[in-house]
Amino acid sequence: MEEDFKNYFDVPYAKVTYSGTAAFYLILESLKGSSSRKTVIIPSFICPLVPLAIHRAGLSVAVCDINKDNFNFDLRQLEALCLQNNDILAIVVVHLGGIPIDFEEIKQIARNDKIFIIEDCAQSLGAMYKDKKVGTLGDFSFFSLCRGKGLTIYEGGVIVTKKENDSVKIDATIEQIVNNDFFSESLKILELVGYWIFYRPQLFWWVFRLPQIFWYWRGEHLRALTEYFTVGFPLHKVSKIRKSIGHVTFTRLEKEIDKQRQKASSYIENLKDIPGIKLITESPETKATYPYLTLLFNDPIKRKKAQEKFRNSGLGVFQVYAQAITDYEYLKDIVGNHDSPNARYLAERQISLTTSTFLKEKNLDSVVGIIKGL
Repeated sequence: MEEDFKNYFDVPYAKVTYSGTAAFYLILESLKGSSSRKTVIIPSFICPLVPLAIHRAGLSVAVCDINKDNFNFDLRQLEALCLQNNDILAIVVVHLGGIPIDFEEIKQIARNDKIFIIEDCAQSLGAMYKDKKVGTLGDFSFFSLCRGKGLTIYEGGVIVTKKENDSVKIDATIEQIVNNDFFSESLKILELVGYWIFYRPQLFWWVFRLPQIFWYWRGEHLRALTEYFTVGFPLHKVSKIRKSIGHVTFTRLEKEIDKQRQKASSYIENLKDIPGIKLITESPETKATYPYLTLLFNDPIKRKKAQEKFRNSGLGVFQVYAQAITDYEYLKDIVGNHDSPNARYLAERQISLTTSTFLKEKNLDSVVGIIKGL
């Protein structure tokens, strides 16, 4: 599987890890010896596991707001952060929703201040930016092979870098930190089997909605949305069995991306002219993979109505993240008290429509019909 990634990206180094979060953490641990700087910039709309990984690595988090209507950094704020703080070690560039971020200006900002760029490609395996594969644009990149992705081994990640010297440091870090865990791997193999049985509209209620109801009943909103995490995420090695499964399914990657893009195109064509809705889509000179398509409602009340309509549908309509990263109470000590008005605006108005391989044309039609009827 590692050879698959090296060949696909034409890079000398790729390493499979327990998760995308583990991959990111191992990159940070290997970087710490390369610089005295200790601060990592992240966007304001991002998975809570990212700041947790930075914190676990003994580094500090700086938050930069995104734009109001897409996932790109507010570039003026990003440049100001880098100019005002000479402690910036790295910028995490997130290609959220499989949509390549506008990279050129970020690259220039980082180059001017000798800052590393780490690409978060957890949702963007196979995406293209100006004829280059996402994941080969910065200094390091990491991918997620978690359930719901186009290529999955239920839980997994990959580190990619173009630099031989950096790969030696990463290998040394892995050797020092990562161990085998037979029980954990056995469980993941069983979960992978269960995933292929249950991850489809007619059965999705049992594995997603039922646990969600339980956590809502307990009054734990973030657990219901699977957005409560701890700093103790696993770092175990991935078994040869799961790597072999990944290798076999890698041959279907491009076909799966094409299916996702077709479903996203169908959604875009049917929803683009609805008043009060904006679609977050790829920009010119890019090719998104679209594991999901995100909609923004001008009116947050209408967004809430949409959530209620889809709550028990099993049609894969969800929130990317519940809120701006600065609004997660359990992360306050890590991300600080920064304000992120643009991310908050987006979080309050977004829903996302999955393009899962298990969705049929009739499922897409149902989603479109419900949105048009709001």
